Amino acid sequence: MENQPKLNGSKEIIVFLAERFPLCFTVTGVAHPLKIGIFQDLAANIQEEMNISKTQLRSALRFYTSGWRYLRALKNGEQRIDLDGLPCDIVDQQHAEYASMQLQKAKARVQVQRAEQQAKKCKTPVVSTETPSTAPPVAAATAVSTGAVLQARQPTQPKPRTIVEKKQVCSLSAIDIAKLRIGQDVKIMAGKDAMEATVLEIARYGIRVQLSSGLAMIVRAEHLQF
Repeated sequence: MENQPKLNGSKEIIVFLAERFPLCFTVTGVAHPLKIGIFQDLAANIQEEMNISKTQLRSALRFYTSGWRYLRALKNGEQRIDLDGLPCDIVDQQHAEYASMQLQKAKARVQVQRAEQQAKKCKTPVVSTETPSTAPPVAAATAVSTGAVLQARQPTQPKPRTIVEKKQVCSLSAIDIAKLRIGQDVKIMAGKDAMEATVLEIARYGIRVQLSSGLAMIVRAEHLQF
């Protein structure tokens, strides 16, 4: 197995898993809900294959289960499958509601990214292109003594216009997660209900927690209650 090429990226590992377990993993089309605890099954089956470490495998599974295709597949009552594509258990309502919430949050993040790109255009000042008009000279006739002398009035100088630069102020909010600790018990807001969980990992992309049912998932700090 030492001659096998090393897979580094999560996408490459998922492609390998789809080839190795085609009845379980997919790279296109419909995804299938995976068996709870499938990480242990994978680690036992491919421990010496393709030089994939457990850390890489865990990251690849996180990448796969946080995708929109997989989140759409987690519906209440749907069948979960093992590595051979055999049914093992079903998706319960709690996991289905959480997947739906995660999908909505993922879509919201895309909208935020688009808004941030649009916000960059706010820094460009809007300058008025209106040019002040010049009043034409007015001639007036003035009678002096016994003769008529025409005197031309000087044109009135227009008042300078003040050009105002309009700028939009775009504010960003920051989330303080300094109080979180590994192993800390927290609650996850899922709809109207709160699910109890334990913090497993704190990373820049989110907080990895484990529910009381054993399911591990990634959440954002603002959805946690201490």
